[in-house]
Amino acid sequence: MPISERLSHLGSGVFARNDQRKVAYVGRRASRVIDAELTGRVDLLPPLLDLSLGSTDLQPPTAAIEAIAAALGRPESAGYCLHAATLPFREAVAAWAARRFGAAVDPQTEVLLLVGSQEGTAHLPLAVLNPGDAALLLDPYYPSHMGGLRLASARPVLLPLEAEAGWRPDFERLSPSQWETLKLMVLGFPHNPTATTGEQAWLDAAVAKACQHGVVLAHDNPYVDLALEGEAPALLRHPDWRRCGIEFFSFSKSWCLGGYRLAFAIGAEWLITALRQLKGVVDFNQSLALQAGAIAALEQAPEWPQRLRHVYRERRDRMAAALEAEGWPLRRPSMALYLWLQLPQVARQRGMDSESFCAALLEGTGVCLTPGHGFGPGGEGWQRLALVHPVEDLEAGARRIGAWLQRL
Repeated sequence: MPISERLSHLGSGVFARNDQRKVAYVGRRASRVIDAELTGRVDLLPPLLDLSLGSTDLQPPTAAIEAIAAALGRPESAGYCLHAATLPFREAVAAWAARRFGAAVDPQTEVLLLVGSQEGTAHLPLAVLNPGDAALLLDPYYPSHMGGLRLASARPVLLPLEAEAGWRPDFERLSPSQWETLKLMVLGFPHNPTATTGEQAWLDAAVAKACQHGVVLAHDNPYVDLALEGEAPALLRHPDWRRCGIEFFSFSKSWCLGGYRLAFAIGAEWLITALRQLKGVVDFNQSLALQAGAIAALEQAPEWPQRLRHVYRERRDRMAAALEAEGWPLRRPSMALYLWLQLPQVARQRGMDSESFCAALLEGTGVCLTPGHGFGPGGEGWQRLALVHPVEDLEAGARRIGAWLQRL
């Protein structure tokens, strides 16, 4: 049967490959447990410690869960939700934007509910690009950013980020003629996977380029509340955001509601209209019950992200110290949730790349990281570690890693 050529361009995706490896590891571990019970031999694999996904173990605010629970019994919560019914949510978002950034946002025309911010960033290229159009991505990039371009049959132009420059994007690396061919650029600071907060000046420079060359600027900002050092940049802080831009926010990180798939976009009216038109033929909106939880998070738990930062700061510092004690030096990130780890020297000496290293690490220790190559060519030689378990579990994982590196 025919399969579209787009799928060959998309590939399997780093998270899907990791998921297959985790399933296989858990299966092998279960088989050894059964074998040990039958034979008495003790040859068990350690339990899986999944540090590959930014899916936090921390809980959402009680107010959000209670609001969802209270709304679930209402008949309208079980029905389809079209755009008009999302107005209370959009009004709550506009009020949040005014408090958070001092930005006056029209909830009628400049806010859009999303089924997770990945959905928005993946669909936007379909709404603003034609096949063959050029679009700028940071390298490393988040996988859905590239996925959206592939689905739109666009032509990616990669802007390398370098550790020596503090992962700062250098927009002058592109020639004027390259800027003239671009139709879209996709940024995201704080940055995933490098866990760099970034600076408002970087985003301001991007806005200037976008306005000068008529480029749509999409800023993916799910970590805006999780900067551990400095203040996170935001497109909405720039006075010209309506001229060229759209910004994506999420409840997954700041309010620990990842599984509920709640997010929103704020942007220029013409961009919100275009994305809304595309979504109108692809999906409906999240249940009114889930929207009630999101509204409660914004209005009743605005301090929740600040609570999370204390937890993530301790996890970052303790895990960094534990890995350094095991002989794996690293740069301490300025953003919560991740460590961005360079491939250990012993692995490089053995000719491993990021994918083979993470596969071997999982097999030898039960600790699962995400290979940096899954975030683009610029991620090769790096691994992403998510701080999504209690400190004690993280430090125990560091000891497993250290012992394995010694054996390696």
